[in-house]
Amino acid sequence: MSTFDNREDAFEAKYAHDEALKFKAHARRNRMLGLWAAQKLGLTGEAADAYARSLIEADLEEAGDEDVYRKLKTDFDAKGLDVSEHRIRRTMDEFLIEAKEALKQGN
Repeated sequence: MSTFDNREDAFEAKYAHDEALKFKAHARRNRMLGLWAAQKLGLTGEAADAYARSLIEADLEEAGDEDVYRKLKTDFDAKGLDVSEHRIRRTMDEFLIEAKEALKQGN
């Protein structure tokens, strides 16, 4: 195997590793976001956990965060809660940072 092949394999392995971490971070972020939203929606216990899981599943509908944002906004609006787009997106960003840090620390 040539040096070029070794380098190519290393890049592919790093890409796969980075993508796996990205997926885990987003799933963790969505769980935290789901529990945050569940509290606002008045859900507790199993209902809150189920809502958090539904948010993780919603993120699989399309690439990016729009599917998650739409679900949150729709659910907040249905309950008559006035949660701004800015607040939702800022919370999404904050939880993503927190999720990435937790993964880096091995939590």
